[in-house]
Amino acid sequence: MNAKLQWLRNKMLSLDLQGMILTNPVNIHYLTNIEAEGVLLLTRKDNIYITDARYIEHVHSILTLFDEIIVYDIHDVSKDDYENFFLFCENVGFEENDISYAKYKEYIRKFKIHNFVETEHIIEKQRMIKDKEEIKNLEKACEITDNCFHYILSYIKPGMTEKQIADEIEEYYRQRTDGLAFETIVASGENTSKPHAIPTHRTIQEKDIITIDMGCKVNGYCSDMTRTFFVGEVPEEVKPVYDLVWKNQRQTERQYKDGASTRNLTRMVENDFKLHGYSLIHSLGHGVGMDIHEAPYVSYQSDTQLKENMVVTNEPGIYLPGRFGVRIEDTVQITKFGCINLTKSEKNYIII
Repeated sequence: MNAKLQWLRNKMLSLDLQGMILTNPVNIHYLTNIEAEGVLLLTRKDNIYITDARYIEHVHSILTLFDEIIVYDIHDVSKDDYENFFLFCENVGFEENDISYAKYKEYIRKFKIHNFVETEHIIEKQRMIKDKEEIKNLEKACEITDNCFHYILSYIKPGMTEKQIADEIEEYYRQRTDGLAFETIVASGENTSKPHAIPTHRTIQEKDIITIDMGCKVNGYCSDMTRTFFVGEVPEEVKPVYDLVWKNQRQTERQYKDGASTRNLTRMVENDFKLHGYSLIHSLGHGVGMDIHEAPYVSYQSDTQLKENMVVTNEPGIYLPGRFGVRIEDTVQITKFGCINLTKSEKNYIII
């Protein structure tokens, strides 16, 4: 049995679970490498994947004998099969954040479950710590993102629209990766004051400020990087804000290490921003992996200790509505004594 499935079975034993139904496609992919519509059952003896005929061949091409997963076509599973999967299972776990109440009731009825138990993100918590192969994929995604940013700086010219630039980034990723990790943000001028701006037909102008938030996927793993840069020169009104954001990004980078409190890290930045009359209106960072936003979350609402081989973002930002905004973001790997920037693009007054 593969190591991740064996880990989950050991975890189930410690939680007195005799079975589990997995429905979150990202968690199923994490455990099995399967990317298809379906449900993964861990019964007393077997690992069972139920899908439909459209995906059977694809699933079989991914799995090996070592995975020890039995694949069923959903149309071949009888009422008796469903009722027998969890026979003699007192407690069966489920992913409570992934199914509706209607689906919850359906599973209890269909599988004849005696006690359906919430599993409280056990897989998502395990996913926070990356193994060597995961880190290798994250490093590759970040390397391609750095290369894309270097390319796009030479591509951008006054008169282009935000949408044109975003489309060019998407095409760059399409040719080299699994695609976008999230919808690319390209914001210019006053649009940079919107943290989640959607690219528009606004044209790039001389002396513009531009923010690009971009990322791709490699073998299912994401990158995430933001840079704020300038056309021709840095406006004087922007310099003190940019300097403050960059200072706090560097300070956070120095504090990111095994054992650091996500709440304390956030408060450190919030306090410095407030001293200068600004606010941190979003999280200081978030985990990055198979999901672009995953645990742990670096915010004052979360008091998590960072651990070695977590991969998180470091992204302070300041936004002045109707005027401009500045965000600088890197994806970093936490180590025992510090962190490693996986995205390495320049940050010191980038001027095109």
